[in-house]
Amino acid sequence: MSRAETPERRPDAPTPSAPPDLVALQVFCRIVETGSFSEAAAACYLSQSAVSQRVRALERHYGRVLLERGRGRSGAEPTEAGQALYEGAREILEHAEALETRLRELEGEVAGTIRVATVYSVGLHSLPPHLSRFIALYPHVNVHLEYARTNRIVEMLRARRIDLGIVAYPEADRDIEVMPFARERMVCVFPPDHPLAALEEIPWESLRGEAFVAFDRDIPTRRATDALLAAHGIAVRIVSEFDNIETIKRVVENGGGVAIVPEVTVRREVRDGTLIARPLAGGPIERPTGLILRRGRARPRAVERFVEVLTACQDNPDSVTSTQARSDSA
Repeated sequence: MSRAETPERRPDAPTPSAPPDLVALQVFCRIVETGSFSEAAAACYLSQSAVSQRVRALERHYGRVLLERGRGRSGAEPTEAGQALYEGAREILEHAEALETRLRELEGEVAGTIRVATVYSVGLHSLPPHLSRFIALYPHVNVHLEYARTNRIVEMLRARRIDLGIVAYPEADRDIEVMPFARERMVCVFPPDHPLAALEEIPWESLRGEAFVAFDRDIPTRRATDALLAAHGIAVRIVSEFDNIETIKRVVENGGGVAIVPEVTVRREVRDGTLIARPLAGGPIERPTGLILRRGRARPRAVERFVEVLTACQDNPDSVTSTQARSDSA
């Protein structure tokens, strides 16, 4: 049809606009998940201005307010329309990721993006050597790692916002499968000038009435520690509670009390002489950690390889490369 034959546009016809691209949808989903424009900008490697522009473009395209911000709110919250867009966008993004992964796998390449969430103590201390090994084996896989509390990680897994989580004291149910990761020895820690430093092993009775720095009450490691103290009939004096291991260590270093923590998390401080770590009487106490995954769902090859590397490393780190070579050639 020539230019002269092109029909005129109706005056009341809506102005055509291009559908939102995947980046815009990814940005929007990240805002909803974090409640923050700045965190979404950092996660998506964009400026905060670019994030705001994409949100405005989405609102113009759909003719709806998608996010409520200000008015006393601490962050951005989706409106009813925004929640509907979020749910649909998440499905679109998952399908896009699966398609990209599938096309790469047709060429025999292990690639794609793995979304992992972990608690701080595992992610900062037990996970790094295994993560480094995985990246060396599979350089075309992008591992997106974030830190959260256990209950939040479970929520994200159920909502399909992550592929797997790594938590302490993992619990399986009809929707969640658990695969053991590491068993971490628990120790009692205190500053070098503490009276307990003279002991090679800490009797439980010596903790009675001690100033104690603890994890927050809703954290599984805190519940397990409380149960251990109760089993030995010991009441400590909780002086402070925190949600992450790094803050607990700093408070103990400064004389704020004693704590019971995974030994792997304090190796640097023990080496540097800022903390003393001693085993508790009655034999080793271990904290189980594990991978949590959704049941009944086919997993991309990259996720399967990630699980294999992490679980293989527990028994024989040197076996990972040979095991993977056999798996990939089968």
